[in-house]
Amino acid sequence: MNAKILFRGKVISAGIAIENGKIVKVAKDSNLPSASTKINLNGHITLPGLIDPHVHLRDQQLAYKEDFYTGTSAAAVGGVTFVMDMPNNKPVTKDSVSLKKRMKLAEKKVLVNTAFYSAFPENLNEIEKIVKAGAIGFKLYLSNKIGGIDIEDDQLLLEAFQKVAKMGVPVAVHAEDHKILTKIQNKIKNSGRNEISAFLRAHPPEAEIKSIQRILTIIKNSGVHAHFCHISSAKGLKAIINAKKIGLSITCEVTPHNLLLTYENYKQSGTLALTDPPLRTRKDVDALWSALKHGSIDVIASDHAPHDFKEKVVKSVWDVKAGIPGLETTLPLLLTQVNQGRLVLSDLIKLTAKEPARIFHLKKRGYLAEDYWADLVVVDMKRECNIDSSLFVSKAKYSPFDGMRIKGMPIMTFVNGNLIMDSGELVAKPGTGLVVTNKRV
Repeated sequence: MNAKILFRGKVISAGIAIENGKIVKVAKDSNLPSASTKINLNGHITLPGLIDPHVHLRDQQLAYKEDFYTGTSAAAVGGVTFVMDMPNNKPVTKDSVSLKKRMKLAEKKVLVNTAFYSAFPENLNEIEKIVKAGAIGFKLYLSNKIGGIDIEDDQLLLEAFQKVAKMGVPVAVHAEDHKILTKIQNKIKNSGRNEISAFLRAHPPEAEIKSIQRILTIIKNSGVHAHFCHISSAKGLKAIINAKKIGLSITCEVTPHNLLLTYENYKQSGTLALTDPPLRTRKDVDALWSALKHGSIDVIASDHAPHDFKEKVVKSVWDVKAGIPGLETTLPLLLTQVNQGRLVLSDLIKLTAKEPARIFHLKKRGYLAEDYWADLVVVDMKRECNIDSSLFVSKAKYSPFDGMRIKGMPIMTFVNGNLIMDSGELVAKPGTGLVVTNKRV
């Protein structure tokens, strides 16, 4: 009760009635059904909880970096109610057996709803089993081999994509050309360079665009829906926009760090800000924002990629683990952009909830509407603070956004109608979230 919601582009006063995990009524408080429990939201805005399709929850043999509980705790604190876990784990999630083990382990730990990708298996006939086991989609890394498929074999990739297309789930693509990366990196390594600028040189925009152009041909001949992860360059973005114009079934995402930071931020944050793909130029950032405003980018995702602090501050850049934590900063950073007039609240909802739900076939999620799951985040648009990664609930307590002033914070998170986070405190037990399987078979 006493909430505000976004309705047809306007913020209006309304209450939300929840029963058995779903929204049963959205109306003025006086028109809501009687309830055994009432929560006064003090006039704060309630949004659909964020759906983040690009999260690395680690656990298993990588639990020292993050585990299912700490990762989904970070999600809850950040107003993220649904995460999709990437397969580059140890062991790699690449068949129905490894997928089922991972899902079983997560059931007792997760605080928010969690779905799982699989890498491609060695035996392509296993694809059907993986989907039937519940995989939300497949992840293809074109930068290095993760999983069982030969990433240099276009015919094999076509066969894999065709099988996935028949099963009705998408393929998420990390688009960086392995051959370009390897050739440049070996040359630079042999010259003795091991600084951040060397890493940037070894991950040029050309690797992104060549990889995108190559995979677009395979997509065209397979009928699969492909979702391009963390697009970082103006050149790569242009290739995707052109492919959309001719009707290819593709979508793409960007990250907050690629929207808000440039390679100049390495001067301040050093290797703590090292990601893959890396931070780009101001021209690239401006191109991403332009595409965002024109509707050419479909999703904003965190690419939450936690590592142990010691893995981020080693001497040689070639030994640094690329990736940063993002679940606790994504929504505050985006709300700050809304407050600054750079992003419209309705677009934030579309990019972080509605579109991810559509792309990954998440039924009854992504909207604040009757008969939808009550995955909600209450935000205080006026609350201000500086980002302090030492306070993260994630095991990865570092961020290139450390010290940045933000305005707009999640203050309550509801998952399937259950209050999970209240004023920054976790108030639910592990296992409150659901392990969600695809609904395509």
